[in-house]
Amino acid sequence: MGGLLKGLLRLAVLGWIATLVGGAIAANQVKRRTVVQDDPDADDVVLVGIFGPLDFASTARSFRGGLVETWFGGGLMDLREAVLDPAGADLRLRAVFGGGQIVVPDSWRVTIAMRGLGGVGDTRSNDDLPADAPELRIDATVLFGGFGISSDAPERDDVPEAPRWAEVYARQS
Repeated sequence: MGGLLKGLLRLAVLGWIATLVGGAIAANQVKRRTVVQDDPDADDVVLVGIFGPLDFASTARSFRGGLVETWFGGGLMDLREAVLDPAGADLRLRAVFGGGQIVVPDSWRVTIAMRGLGGVGDTRSNDDLPADAPELRIDATVLFGGFGISSDAPERDDVPEAPRWAEVYARQS
């Protein structure tokens, strides 16, 4: 019986490693094919935090949403200076072993639809918002990661900068 347990454990570890390697390969392919649109004034954005940091602050005057991809990375998306489109905004979040923090004004209503293994949570209270409050609709697919929504963000100087992998490699050589 001990040999069977060791065999199953070994198989589970190999399966986990294969999943991580497959995920890393898929993330690299997504990163190569994604056209980033990260202009702070853009009303529609495409942001990527794949194997690296995400640090974005919007100043859009009619923010409609977009896509945020975080695979083996993540960071901060600050929307406090953005103005939502009158029809609201739709933001798609995809995270695989990643995630981040989305900072919105207190006056915005945030609705969340999420699937996967992970989470997306709003730490703010939406109880006393008027019925016509601007609405950010989040559609999230999360696998071993997550996003938090808040109205407070760390100071920009307090956000750690991710290491440049070429520099890390050069120091190890």
